[in-house]
Amino acid sequence: MSNNTLARLGTANLYDNARLNVSQRQNQLSNLQENLTSGKRVVRPSDDPVAAAQAERSLMRINRIQTEQRALEVQRSAVAQAEATLGDAVGLVQEMRQVIVASGSGGLKPEDRKTYASQLQSLQEQLRDVVNRKDTNGMPLLGALGSQLTAFLGPLSGNPDYEFKGQPGQTASTGVTVPLTLDGHSALMFDPQRDGVYNATGSTIPVDRTLTTSGINPVNSGLVTGNNYRIDFLGVGPGAQPNTTTAQYTITDTTVIPNVVSAPVTIPDYPSDKPMEVTVTGIPGLSFTIKGNPANGDSFTLKPSASLLSSLDSAIRDIGGAANNNAAAQAVGQALNNLDIGMERLHNMRGYAGELLNRADRITGDQTNRSIQLEGDRSRAEDLDMVKGISDFQNAQTGYEAALKSYAQVQRLTLFNFIN
Repeated sequence: MSNNTLARLGTANLYDNARLNVSQRQNQLSNLQENLTSGKRVVRPSDDPVAAAQAERSLMRINRIQTEQRALEVQRSAVAQAEATLGDAVGLVQEMRQVIVASGSGGLKPEDRKTYASQLQSLQEQLRDVVNRKDTNGMPLLGALGSQLTAFLGPLSGNPDYEFKGQPGQTASTGVTVPLTLDGHSALMFDPQRDGVYNATGSTIPVDRTLTTSGINPVNSGLVTGNNYRIDFLGVGPGAQPNTTTAQYTITDTTVIPNVVSAPVTIPDYPSDKPMEVTVTGIPGLSFTIKGNPANGDSFTLKPSASLLSSLDSAIRDIGGAANNNAAAQAVGQALNNLDIGMERLHNMRGYAGELLNRADRITGDQTNRSIQLEGDRSRAEDLDMVKGISDFQNAQTGYEAALKSYAQVQRLTLFNFIN
C-alpha cells in the first residue's frame, strides 16, 4: 500500500490568492508613487510614528526660531534707530562745543556773545527734539525700562530743571533677544555721586582783575552730596612779607537750613603782582582750583547740574550774560568741562548700542545654524532618499507587471480548454 498522500487544491482558492497578491503589489506601487511625488518617506504618521513625531518636533522648533527672529529684527531696528539718535546727539553737542570755544575769544563784545548764545539755544532745541525721538511704533528710543511718550521734560521752573520721566535702567538681553530701548537716563542725566557735575558761577569781577575756577572734578564720588555751595573771599590784604598778599575764603553749604559755614581757610602770602592759585578741597568729594586776584566780597556759587541739557542751559545763560572777558572765560571753562563729561556719557551709551547690534548679529547666526540643524533632523526623519525611492518604485513596477501577466495567463486555463 502506497504511503503517498494526495493534496487537493481548489481552483477558486488559487485565484483568490493570486488576486490578493496583485492587489497588494498594486497598493505597494501606489504608496511608492505617493512617496516619490511628495518627496517624503513618511507621508502620514501611521507610516512611521516615531519618525513623524521627530519631524513634528523639529518643525515646531523651526517655527519658534522664525518667530524669535521676527521679534529680533524689530528689536534690532529699534536699537539701530537709537544708536543713530545718539550719533545725532553727539554731532549736535560737538557743534555746540565749537560754538562755545568760539564764544571765549577775548576780542568779542557782549553783543557778540549774545549771538553765540542764540546759536547755542537753537542747537539745544534741536538736541531736545533728538533725545525725545520715537520709533516707528511711537515709543521713545531712549525710554530705559519704561517712560512717558516724552521721556525728557524741561526746562522746568523748579529743581531739577530737567527730568527723565521714566524708570532708569537697561533691559537685560537674553539668548534670543536684545532690548527695544536704551537707557536715556544714563546717557543724558547726571547723578551727583556718579558724575559730580557742578557749574561754578562767579560774582561780577571788574575788568582790571581776573578770577576764575577750573572745572569741578569729583575725587571721591561716595562723598559728593549734591548740595549747593558758595565760596566767599574775605580778609584780602597785605601779606606778612613785602609785595605779598594774603586772603581767606569760607565755604557755605546753602542747601542745609540753617546754612553751614566752614572755618576760614587762609591763603598765605602770594606775590601781589601775580595771580594766586589755590586748590579748594573743603567740599565733600569735589576738588577744583581758583586762579586770579581775589578781593573782599568776591564769591563763587556752585550748583549741581542735573543733566547735559542743564549744563547747556547754564552755558547759554552765562555766555549770553557775560559782562566782560573774565565772566566769559569762567562760563566757557565750566561749559567745556561739563560738556566733555556729558559727551562721555553719550559715547558710552552709543558704544553699548553698537554692542547690542553685534549681539543681534551673533544671535541671528546662532539661530540660522540651529535652523539648519533642525531642518536636517526633520529631513532625516521624514524625507525620502530619492535614489532608493526610484529603485524601489521600479522594482515594484516590474513585480506588479509580472503578477498581472501571470494572473492573466493562469486565469485563461480551464478544463474545457482540453476537452475536445
